[in-house]
Amino acid sequence: MYLTVSQRLPAVDSGLAQYLSQIRRFPILTQEEETGLARRWRLQGDRDAAYRLVTSHLRLVAKIAMRYRGYGLPVADIVSEGNIGLMQAVKRFDPERGVRLSTYAMWWIKATIQEYVLRSWSLVKISANSAQKKLFFKLRRAKGAISALDDGDLRPDHAKTLSMRLKVSEREVVDMDRRLRGDVSLNSHISDTPEAGDALERIVDSSPCHDIELAENEELARRRQALQEALQTLSPRERHVFTVRHLTECPPNLHTLAKEYGISGERIRQIEVRAFQKVRAAMLEREDPATRMKHAPKTSAP
Repeated sequence: MYLTVSQRLPAVDSGLAQYLSQIRRFPILTQEEETGLARRWRLQGDRDAAYRLVTSHLRLVAKIAMRYRGYGLPVADIVSEGNIGLMQAVKRFDPERGVRLSTYAMWWIKATIQEYVLRSWSLVKISANSAQKKLFFKLRRAKGAISALDDGDLRPDHAKTLSMRLKVSEREVVDMDRRLRGDVSLNSHISDTPEAGDALERIVDSSPCHDIELAENEELARRRQALQEALQTLSPRERHVFTVRHLTECPPNLHTLAKEYGISGERIRQIEVRAFQKVRAAMLEREDPATRMKHAPKTSAP
């Protein structure tokens, strides 16, 4: 599938502006059209149906890819990697599950792009644990939220705020920030004049993408439903402990719950751990393979 479909796609390396113009010509499918094409591909191996499914979602890939343009990597390569993730999603998509392809594909696209970014950065050679990966991708957005400047080390108050938001130590925040600033410029412009701005910002509409919003809303609703069903697998005490400890804004400490139930704090901790494991197992049972792989599928180039 990959070779056949990818050979017919517009060439990303011909120029980003031209590529974006070309992919806008592909029609967006209705749910009925999408379901019919997905069945043709899944049951009959119809490559033309797969091609139409892929091309109708190329704009979704481009929109997601633009979120990763600050890592100093060629945008054409990022888009190409996202397209690989999209083709992976189309290959595995089951239209009978009642979920739109955009919802399912979004996670494959993100996973493939993130895997490419991590492979391309020297950071991976230093640390590849899950906490560092999360920090790697969240730090830039968090800095923007508090208007932290990119020139020079973070101010102590900014480092403290970021460490609290990201739930890591201030040392980790400062170290990661230095790595990010040391490897790439986050303010690349299309010319030497600052007024020119970022080329991608001129090309891409910064307004929310309807496909992404729809996919994220559907995914959020699905996860909420999965959580509610997972909670039903718990005993009343486990459900109460899990709910107040993980689903409330101001969770009580173990000592408070221990007094409420007349047992030790250690026993409450054990109940909480067991409840968390049960909820996690129940939710994983409902997940698609892409999510089970922690949003990081191992893909190969088409």
